[in-house]
Amino acid sequence: MGELTAFENACIAMGWRKPAQFLQAFEATARMLGEPVTITDRHYRRWRTPVPPNPKGRNWRILHAMFGVDPRELGFPGPPPSATVSSAVLLTQEGLSDVDRRAFLQDSIGVAAATGLQPPATRSTPLRPAGAVGTAHLVELREGLRSLYHLDDAYGGGDVRSLARRHLTRVQRVINTAKYPDTIGRQLQLLAGETAEHCGWLYYDADQQDEARRYWGEALTVATVLEDASLAILVLASLSMQASYEGRPREGFNLARAAQDRATRYGSPVLQSLLASRAARALSQMQDTTAARRQLAASMRLVENPERGRPSPEWAAFHGQAELDYAQGLMYTDSGHHGAAVQFLRAALAHQDRTYGRNRALYRLTLARSLIHAGEVDEAAANAVESLEHLEEVESGRVTRRLDEVASLLHTAGAVTAREAADQLTAYAETREPAA
Repeated sequence: MGELTAFENACIAMGWRKPAQFLQAFEATARMLGEPVTITDRHYRRWRTPVPPNPKGRNWRILHAMFGVDPRELGFPGPPPSATVSSAVLLTQEGLSDVDRRAFLQDSIGVAAATGLQPPATRSTPLRPAGAVGTAHLVELREGLRSLYHLDDAYGGGDVRSLARRHLTRVQRVINTAKYPDTIGRQLQLLAGETAEHCGWLYYDADQQDEARRYWGEALTVATVLEDASLAILVLASLSMQASYEGRPREGFNLARAAQDRATRYGSPVLQSLLASRAARALSQMQDTTAARRQLAASMRLVENPERGRPSPEWAAFHGQAELDYAQGLMYTDSGHHGAAVQFLRAALAHQDRTYGRNRALYRLTLARSLIHAGEVDEAAANAVESLEHLEEVESGRVTRRLDEVASLLHTAGAVTAREAADQLTAYAETREPAA
């Protein structure tokens, strides 16, 4: 048997040893890219030859997505004129909205993992050029984290946690084994802290709070060592949110205030609005409605002209009118004014970007809960059933908890429509397997 080609070695590294495995991965990637293209076993066998033919433009883009490297590194000539390939971060630069924000996880994560076609645990990275870690490597690792943000927005934390853990392990391995100058080292450590923070968020969303605390503690340690105020603000904001979620509003308020104090000098209105909203949530749970309203009013004023001041950090991109409407609805829920809460929760759902699949599911179920308390049982039942459509691709422990809560309320509501809706929610919940 002759020496394996670069393409064959790459397929083996990804776990695609048989033609059928490769074709399955290729078709899954094509679907996620929105490329109406299929290939045959003949394509695969020709690409394995020592001098493979030049893939057509669409095939070139799909190969680039599958392996996370320019296909020329796999031995292909090209690229063809119709292929737009400018760098190793092609997929994070084009068409996120066209593929339902399914950002592809470059390098150590890969599209194979995102589609459930997990590569072997022993996979190495033989295609990476030798030498010290530089800016290009940092860009790839940071794009991996950005991809995790997009996947979480669409599908919730349940299915993304394993990818985030792997990405954090990869960054830590680079820190501990690679060569790099001090400036790159600081950026790698900061990236590890940001990835740990996102792991904490994913576990929070999956409703595994002890694990969330562990990762957030790790991220706060990095922020302290590096004296990085931006990362510290992010972690404090997350811990504030968790404290309120777990019924510790006084602690949640103190954490939000600590984050606000650090954020003052940054001059980002969106960031300050988000932190005011977190403080308002804690105050609302403490039944200090007057102070909560003041914080929410300040939060709303701050986002009226978001272009003023410095841009918001990327992690705060979700914060906007929908989040403020939702916060207002929760404040009225906490004070027992469910009719008023319904108005704001309807507005939150109307304003929510459809790419945020997990949030839309949570908002609709929260609306259903408030409708029940407001005596609008039929509308509550309709919204509860409609939420199941949002849940088809969402894996979130927080959403599952809200689903169970609404089902329980509907069971006791008495109306026929409520009982039927409750039965549908219960049946749906029983078909869902818990996240690993």
